[in-house]
Amino acid sequence: MSRFPLTARHCQRGFALVLVLWVLSLLTIMAGSFALSMRREATLVAGIKNTAKATALAESGIAIAETMLLLPEQGKRWLTDGSIYQINTEDAFTGTGGTGGQIRIKMLAETGKIDINKAEQKLLESLFLQSPLADDEKQRGRLVAAILDWRDKDDLVHIDGAESKEYQDANLSYQPSNKPFQAIEELRLVLGMDEATYQWLLPLITVYSGQAQVNAQLASKAVLSVLPDADLAMVEDYIRNRRDSILNGLPIPASPVADAKNAPMADSEVLTILCEARMDDDAKAVISAVIKAGGEQDKPFQVLKWQNLMATNESLFADAASELVIREYAESEFNH
Repeated sequence: MSRFPLTARHCQRGFALVLVLWVLSLLTIMAGSFALSMRREATLVAGIKNTAKATALAESGIAIAETMLLLPEQGKRWLTDGSIYQINTEDAFTGTGGTGGQIRIKMLAETGKIDINKAEQKLLESLFLQSPLADDEKQRGRLVAAILDWRDKDDLVHIDGAESKEYQDANLSYQPSNKPFQAIEELRLVLGMDEATYQWLLPLITVYSGQAQVNAQLASKAVLSVLPDADLAMVEDYIRNRRDSILNGLPIPASPVADAKNAPMADSEVLTILCEARMDDDAKAVISAVIKAGGEQDKPFQVLKWQNLMATNESLFADAASELVIREYAESEFNH
């Protein structure tokens, strides 16, 4: 028999000790969980705050680009041929605990792109020959014909094309509009269009040009490279010579691509401004704005389209894009 037999009081004390230990363990777990939750929420809030700052910086880049297009001296205006301008900011948000960052801005005149409403069949065929469908001749032909059927006014079917019956047979709840594309996004509805091809097309096409030919003086290397009979080496030489001529105030050389025209650089009233802001804390934002020149006196540009993009096919800070940066500015140059 035990020398010190357990009593009811001993049992109660033991149970109370276990209960206290259990409560303390539970409180410790709850406190840890709460602290982790708060850290996550703080990180999320900080991320949202930093992204908002980057977005504000990108928006300021759009405003600066519009200002640079209005300069009275033609030679000082920013180019709309895909050239990139960079603005360095030491402290973009003074007094708010902000950090500095960089803005890169690229402007593309819509007449320097392929208008899917005006491009002839030969140009569309050449365009898709460089697309993700390059190895599928049959699908390329079908897609070109389907685009022609979508935008024309009649119900006659091009060879391998698609009108109402073909969309019905594909169990689609819509049919071709039989009128020009009103927006690039409408191209997604064309029978046979896949997402990879659509995303590849986006930087090359437009609905705002209104011209059957591309203006070579405003076209990017990517656009000139997909034109019929284009030679990549000649296109690269032309882009380099074109930029040198512009920067030195010399006449722009003629395009080496026969299917492009050589119109004045002020040929386009509509252009796309792509602005990407990158903060020192790695927050970033991308804004794409399609604007049209002209309008009210206090609003020289009309915004036709505005997008806050989560991502782009190629960052303006990528190595390939860095080669297109033709001038860097300090933020202070725009503060007066």
